[in-house]
Amino acid sequence: MAPPPAGPKFVTLPEIRRAAHERLPRDHWNFGDGAAETESTKRRNRRHLDRLAIQQNVLVDVRSIDLGTTLLGVPLEWPVAVAPMGGLVLFHPEGDVEMARGAGQGRTLQWLSGATGWPVEAVAKAGAAPQMFQLYAHGDHGWMGELLARVESSGYTAVALTVDVQKYSRRERDVFHRFNPRQAMEIAPNPRGPDPHFQSGLTWKDVEWLMKTTKLPVGLKGILTVADARRAVDMGVRLIWVSNHGGRQLDYTQSTIEALPPITDAVAGRAEIVVDGGFNRGTDVIKALARGARVVAVGRTMLWGLAADGAAGVARVCEILRDELTINMGLCGRTKIADLTPDLIFRAD
Repeated sequence: MAPPPAGPKFVTLPEIRRAAHERLPRDHWNFGDGAAETESTKRRNRRHLDRLAIQQNVLVDVRSIDLGTTLLGVPLEWPVAVAPMGGLVLFHPEGDVEMARGAGQGRTLQWLSGATGWPVEAVAKAGAAPQMFQLYAHGDHGWMGELLARVESSGYTAVALTVDVQKYSRRERDVFHRFNPRQAMEIAPNPRGPDPHFQSGLTWKDVEWLMKTTKLPVGLKGILTVADARRAVDMGVRLIWVSNHGGRQLDYTQSTIEALPPITDAVAGRAEIVVDGGFNRGTDVIKALARGARVVAVGRTMLWGLAADGAAGVARVCEILRDELTINMGLCGRTKIADLTPDLIFRAD
């Protein structure tokens, strides 16, 4: 009997997650999969996505579906990005560089984390798709200014300052197992703790400084309230990133899919919106885009691809997600991203 024809190594997203779980040491898995304290925010992200339904529309010609969009003027093949994640060396020896390779193979925008363990120049060279940079205030304005100059000269096309890490949360899976991520990554201990004290002192004045200092479009990552979104766009911030850090910062805060519509209304087109937080299927992407997001950033699912099969695993995650998005747009009778409007989504419970 002839052997079955060769095919992709992975054909579903759940099996990629299982493969990552099997390969990773317990503490590395928990570091990626875990969240703050009771992990309520992480569960809420998923629960609130699950209770939203997509309206099915039929008898529409969906033979040709266009996933193309833009973010801050940068053309994108589809509206999904690799979310910025620190500690990638715990999931692959080449960490951010390998993630860049995977994003390039998957033709997917990569947001590089400011907590990267690699020079921004090295990651930029490894990528073959658009790249943007997520900034942590791990130093004073002089330190950040030098880093921003390197980011600009390396070809990154935007910068988003993360504003929701005023304090580093208690990630209880790590705490319980006495796991120190910095030690595992062989990062020299910082006398001020896991994050420098600069992040605890961030204010709107630092946002003003950032906008004056960099030539790149500026975004803020970690916005969850209408008031903060309005203040940001009034200042000229061009990207509002609706995020609760994947549930890894404030426990019991709101889900991002619920925070998204009022922020979309408040921004009123004056800035573009990125969202993350529990989005791991093509249907999740449809829900976010219909509720006002321009791009959906996917974190843990990309991470499992990296852990399961390096760059090829990341590219395979992108391919499966793209297929899911294309199929389900057709099934709900939509042929382009602009057709994903709020009336497409409703509460099922």
